Amino acid sequence: MHTLFNLPQFSALAVDTIEAGLDTILAANRRQLDTLLAIGQPDWHNFALPLQAMDMAIEDYFAPVSHLNGVQNSDALREVYQRCIAKLTEYSSDLGQNSALYAQYKKLADSPAFAGFSPAQQQWLRHALRDFHLSGVDLPDDKKNRFKAIQARLAELSQTFSNHVLDAGEAWSKALDDVTELAGLPASALAMLAQKAQQKNLPGYLLTLDFPVYQAVISYADNRQLRREIYLAYMTRASDTGPQAGQFDNSAVMVEILQLRYELAQLLGYDNYAVCSLVSKMADSVEQVSDFLLDLADKARPFAEKELEVLADYAASECAIDQLESWDVAYVSEKYRQQHFQLSEEALRPYFPLPKVLDGLFAIAGRLFDVDIRCQDGVDSYHADARFYHICRGDEAIAGFYLDAFARDKKRGGAWMADCRSRWQKADGSLQLPVAFLTCNFRPATGDQPALLSHSEVETLFHEFGHGLHHMLTGEQVAGISGIAGVEWDAVELPSQFLENWCWDRQALALLSGHVETGEPLPAEMLDNMLAAKNFNAGMMMLRQIEFSLFDMLLHSVSHIQHADQIQELLEQVRDRVAVIRPPDMVRFQHGFSHIFAGGYAAGYYSYKWAEVLSADAFSLFEERGIFDAQAGQAFLHEVLEKGSSRPAAESFRAFRGRDPDTTALLRHSGLL
Repeated sequence: MHTLFNLPQFSALAVDTIEAGLDTILAANRRQLDTLLAIGQPDWHNFALPLQAMDMAIEDYFAPVSHLNGVQNSDALREVYQRCIAKLTEYSSDLGQNSALYAQYKKLADSPAFAGFSPAQQQWLRHALRDFHLSGVDLPDDKKNRFKAIQARLAELSQTFSNHVLDAGEAWSKALDDVTELAGLPASALAMLAQKAQQKNLPGYLLTLDFPVYQAVISYADNRQLRREIYLAYMTRASDTGPQAGQFDNSAVMVEILQLRYELAQLLGYDNYAVCSLVSKMADSVEQVSDFLLDLADKARPFAEKELEVLADYAASECAIDQLESWDVAYVSEKYRQQHFQLSEEALRPYFPLPKVLDGLFAIAGRLFDVDIRCQDGVDSYHADARFYHICRGDEAIAGFYLDAFARDKKRGGAWMADCRSRWQKADGSLQLPVAFLTCNFRPATGDQPALLSHSEVETLFHEFGHGLHHMLTGEQVAGISGIAGVEWDAVELPSQFLENWCWDRQALALLSGHVETGEPLPAEMLDNMLAAKNFNAGMMMLRQIEFSLFDMLLHSVSHIQHADQIQELLEQVRDRVAVIRPPDMVRFQHGFSHIFAGGYAAGYYSYKWAEVLSADAFSLFEERGIFDAQAGQAFLHEVLEKGSSRPAAESFRAFRGRDPDTTALLRHSGLL
């Protein structure tokens, strides 16, 4: 079946041939471009489809390379990848500033044929014309050249930022022989640390800055000094402070990125980068976003202040901690949760073995969206951890995905979904099926036991799978419109956050959970306690997200950043306004804020909260009708998932919900009403 998917042949992908292969594709595309510019009257078949074929040739070739750079990083691949990114950026800039090509697009848009185009075809053209302006097509030649130089440098800086974070994380470790220093850590976490030590041929236990390790220590270690040590190592990665101060420092990288983004926006005639960024988003203005965030902050603050007071009192009375510090919050919260809700994330793990969770996730997707998901063996993969699955409807294969679930060396932290193949109809009428990369960083299996997930990791899996469904269940077949392509960035989190809701439903949890040894479902008492604890610290967590979002938006709204100290000052001002707990002065959160400096979230981190309003309100329909209501599931499939970017996200939401979004459901779900 894998022949249906045009899957990458990873075993044949040699690092030393990647760049030459890309050069061949770019040269062929440039030759094709000359042909397209000579067409007298462009139409869909002689102009639009060949352009999409050019884009897809690059995606099909380079998406696997980009994925490997994130999940199997090496010095050799890193160098090649950096050079390839520079070439792709130059190519993209050349196309985006090609006045003759722009004129051909306009000719197509002004042609009588346009009226007969499908909504997706029309939208593809509108997006293209908008993107020409955002690429500087209207600029005089000297400014075009400067624009291109900025784009090239930004691509380089983004990769440098990411490399610094990865390298700083890899550079820190702490070996321990004495298990008493790890008192409080559950057996599964100790097994993970022992396995890490064995992999490095060391005795005892090895602490690293892999997130599963960091999370285990910061949440469970009774040794307060050890918590402080790993917290400061983690929160000062790639900065001018901490154990590797200055070694992988992103200070100058951030400043240059911000200055270049500001200059880019100015060249295009926008006041600042934030305004430029919002041109292709749902939100209308910086003020609208700021007001939205501050309104949520004001609603959450009374709850957050009370939560912090409760934690501080508990820390003093039960944990002998007179002054609650940042490295204590997760630990004290976990102790409090265990005592007051008789609930521990660690005690839940045996009920969420990864194979059972996947079975439940696939069953839920099947009920909601009428699909069947199965693992497929014999696929040429890049790592033993990465498994391939196909999605069918009836007897017809409609999509596929790779799932790479576990943390390991040379793999970027966090969790994400990325395109491998996009759905589109080619000029010969054949349909390319969509394929996704789904990546997480869970604790790997130890011994003969499968990987056991915490409930928050189950949520992470559902979140990324929601993104995957948006890409894979698309009904559109115009490249650049199908899946998540072209969807407004502040709406792209809607399907991912929407799917998380099933992690908290009793009926869904019955499908998701089963004890690793006995297969027994989650006991009713544990389930009750879990649901009771759902909104524990919800106010503090919301303020934390708002802090990051507001910081990002304001940072991209100012013009005066000349030094990294000014970035820190701005972050402190945001904290003055919204935070209830302050980290130590040496913490440098921003130096590892890859979402905005090395990802697509610059002046867009607010999207998580914006889309959470949409997702909570969308889910409220299922609360009204039933968690597995087939009609509601089909409506979400047809009006949201299948539509891609063929229409504005606001229209898709209204088509599904019958009205504009309302914040009430989000506040209710978070216990903040």
